[in-house]
Amino acid sequence: MVTYTAVLDVREETVFFLARLLCLRRAELGTRRGRRALGCYRQAVLVLRWFLDGTRIAQLACDNGIGKSTAYRALHEGIDALAAAAPGLPEAIAAAKAAGHTHLNLDGTVIRIDRCAAPGPNGADLWWSGKHKHHGGNLQVLSDTDGWPLWISAVRPGREHDTTCAKAAAGLMSALEQAAAEQMPTLTDLGYEGLAGPALRMPIKKLKGVELKEDQRQYNLLVRGVHAIAERANSLLKTTFKALRRVSVCPWRIGAIAKAAIVLLHLEYGRPLPARHTA
Repeated sequence: MVTYTAVLDVREETVFFLARLLCLRRAELGTRRGRRALGCYRQAVLVLRWFLDGTRIAQLACDNGIGKSTAYRALHEGIDALAAAAPGLPEAIAAAKAAGHTHLNLDGTVIRIDRCAAPGPNGADLWWSGKHKHHGGNLQVLSDTDGWPLWISAVRPGREHDTTCAKAAAGLMSALEQAAAEQMPTLTDLGYEGLAGPALRMPIKKLKGVELKEDQRQYNLLVRGVHAIAERANSLLKTTFKALRRVSVCPWRIGAIAKAAIVLLHLEYGRPLPARHTA
């Protein structure tokens, strides 16, 4: 066997943050000293290697001298610890208001998975996205005017439309309606046409055989131009974390993985998390 030196492109403060979360988790569980195969720091590095480099579990297990099942447990423990520190919807909207943002952006993204077909309603493939032509899980991403991701919903099967996923996200629409009542509307694309209401601002749909008026065309140009920055939020998550380009674990874990990624993104870019999560 050949050993070699590698460097993980991550701030040491990020490793210490995750290691502290894991230490607190062990104290909460009452884990006795010496009962774990890895210390908190080494476990944090294992988790971050998976997020940033998409390192295979078999390789992580080999590098740390542990079994694959132990590596999986260490990984999921780290994911859960980070996801628990992610900002909730009220905190995310409050942070946007405090930063002086004039509006929010809502956009859906599909995270590719490598799972086989699974039966869904009416015999349809549960995780197959007809739009993207691959299996995946749908996430709703709320971002600010700069395209910075603030909040991510729980995962929904890839077969579901953005409108369905937004409706299923607990408290999302009521929170956006409250924000709109306080002069902070949310911009979307026409994928949310079924949710047209006071909370959302979206382009006007052109009907067959009916031409849009000049003011309607200008309105559409404005909304689409301002909302386009929302793609940056999805891009930031997928380009920073290889783990989000193709998920090989259970698809229902995608939501927790994405929430954990938001926490890591804040840490790596030096952006503070909402006060109640900052320790």
